[in-house]
Amino acid sequence: MDVQADQLGDVLTRLRRVQGQIGAVVRMIEEGRDCSDVVTQLAAASRALDRAGFKIISTGLRQCMVEGADGEQSRVDEAQLEKLFLSLA
Repeated sequence: MDVQADQLGDVLTRLRRVQGQIGAVVRMIEEGRDCSDVVTQLAAASRALDRAGFKIISTGLRQCMVEGADGEQSRVDEAQLEKLFLSLA
């Protein structure tokens, strides 16, 4: 499934934010911060990554259903789509 980068501006913003969160988690561990603070920040980053993944899938879903990788009309492979969703579960 190929999706256009211009359709995923909000995903890129979210991923940049996650990148900062992960950096903060690394610094927190290096500084010996409280475990609950580290886990809370890590959980927030994990949720944001999941949301980005779901947004990518949902954005590409319609395109997938109409256009195959070679540009010809085709139906999306339901098993592949299920695998993508389950990979985020």
